[in-house]
Amino acid sequence: MLNTFKQDEQYISLVKDILDTKEFANMKNIKHHDSNRLDHSLKVSYYSYKIAKALRVDYIDVARAGLLHDFYLERTVDYKKAKDKFLLFTTKHPQDAVENASKFFELNEKEIDIIKTHMFPIDYRIPKYLESWIVNLVDTSVSVNEFSKKFGYKLSYVSNLLLIVLLNAIK
Repeated sequence: MLNTFKQDEQYISLVKDILDTKEFANMKNIKHHDSNRLDHSLKVSYYSYKIAKALRVDYIDVARAGLLHDFYLERTVDYKKAKDKFLLFTTKHPQDAVENASKFFELNEKEIDIIKTHMFPIDYRIPKYLESWIVNLVDTSVSVNEFSKKFGYKLSYVSNLLLIVLLNAIK
């Protein structure tokens, strides 16, 4: 997948300004599930873009916000000192990503919603747009797939099945 997106000229034209920033490129150095945050964000963005395009919804906002959904480098809260690290992380990092992305890029209302709500239902923020739901579901599927590699491929089969169902539902 990570090579497929490079051959999609339309996708690249939509996100090139993001990919070309030094700060965004630094996400390659941050561990995320089984790889790094940059590769994870590329997967979420590209799969979401393909689904949104097939559904004829706003694939531009989906591609861009999907790429920025985990764009945070520094944390505004010390997660190591928090009592419930998982809950705090899952509810705080979407806002951190919006704040960080807003420093480098002009975000519209839909892109903000996509980024802010990508952790629903773990986080209380409910997606307002179909595009937000697309990124939410793809992020969940990609995350389960990546995370499951730590536990073997049994859980990975479930996430692959979910992604296949999502992709086939749009055909």
